[in-house]
Formats: sequence, structure tokens, C-alpha cells
Amino acid sequence: MIDLYFWPTPNGHKVSIMLEECELDYETIPVDIGKGDQFKPEFLKISPNNRMPAIVDRDTGISVFEGGAILIYLAEKSGRFLPSESAARFDVLQWLFWQAGGLGPMAGQLSHFKSYLKEPVPYAETRYGNEYDRLLAVMDEQLRERDWLAGDFSIADIAAFPWVRPYKRLGNDVSRFPNLKRWYEAMKARPGVRRGVDLGSDWKRTEATDEDAKALLFNQNADTVRRTRAALR
Repeated sequence: MIDLYFWPTPNGHKVSIMLEECELDYETIPVDIGKGDQFKPEFLKISPNNRMPAIVDRDTGISVFEGGAILIYLAEKSGRFLPSESAARFDVLQWLFWQAGGLGPMAGQLSHFKSYLKEPVPYAETRYGNEYDRLLAVMDEQLRERDWLAGDFSIADIAAFPWVRPYKRLGNDVSRFPNLKRWYEAMKARPGVRRGVDLGSDWKRTEATDEDAKALLFNQNADTVRRTRAALR
């Protein structure tokens, strides 16, 4: 049994999709990031970066934070979606890290500047909008002669999908990228993907437009880390 510490965001959905695709038993533990659940001492023991998602595997006692690491752990536990042969394995891993280092952070920054500020910041929206657009084109070219990012369906596809999914809100259109659109529709058609993205869809959320919620989400610094760690001592 896996304990999933989760909130319905793109990073959270990476792991909920993986658990559903692997058909692993799991229990969901909500981490309401608008209320500050990520700073609770019991959660910080599992995720010292005070970010969800995180998991605890009750079978092994192992806890893992960071979405990419969790996907690798679950792939190895289930024996699915990460090849064992070296060349194929690293084909998957390079696209997983491409998502973790590029697509996710760029889309996240674009979302921040488009969704959470009272006054628009045109330079930031253009900067991150262009980079998100470029990364979607990279996916489109990669998918020109293959169905999935690394050949077979893998954790690379699972990691990327939640960050392509909000393309409309981020001011883009996947119909501009025919190969990406085909992949996107194939992802949406998978029952495990649908169940994964549906997790938490009916939860009441603390909107990030609330000033207290915005402070919890966006106004963290070194003092925040020291203060929250002090609670663990």
C-alpha cells in the first residue's frame, strides 16, 4: 500500500496517474497547499522541500519526494513504464528529466504570471510563453515518428501530460502541433490517465487569489525554511 501525499496540481497528477496506470493500491492524504499543510512537521519529515507530492511505501518503509524520483520508484516497484535495458532506459530518463527541468518549471512560471498577479507583467508572460511554446514544439518533433516520447508508453509521457493539459489557460493551442495533439488525445483516452487527473477534482480548494494563500505559496525564503525546520527539532 502506498500513502500518496497529494494536492490536485500538475505535479500531483504525475503521481496519481502513475499509481492508476500501475494499478497499485494507494491511500490519498490531502496536502492543502493553500492552507499551509505542506509546512506541517509530520509532512516535512517526508518532504523536506515542503512540496508535494510525496509517497510512503508501507511495504518497504521507504518515503520519496519529488515527482520524477517518485515515478522512477513506482516504475521499479511495479516493473512497468521504465525499461531495464540500458539504451531504452536512458531514452526514457532523459525525457523525464527534460520535463522536470524544462516543461514543468516553464509552464509553472507562465501559470504564475498569467493567473496570480493583479497587474500583468508583459515581459514575463512573453518570456515564459515563448519558452512553453518552444517546448511544445520540441515534443511535437519528437513525436513525429513515434507514438510516445521514448518509443513505448513510459513515465516520460506520464510526467509531461499534466503540464500540456492546461495549454488553453496558458495561452497556447495544441492543434498547432499535429503530432503533439495526436499524443495528447491518446493520453486522454487512457483510463488510468483519466482516473489520475480526476483525483481531487471535487475537492474544495483555497484559492490562490486569497492573500494568505498567496503568501503561503509564493512568499517563501530562507527564513521560511529555518522556521519550519526548527519545529522538527
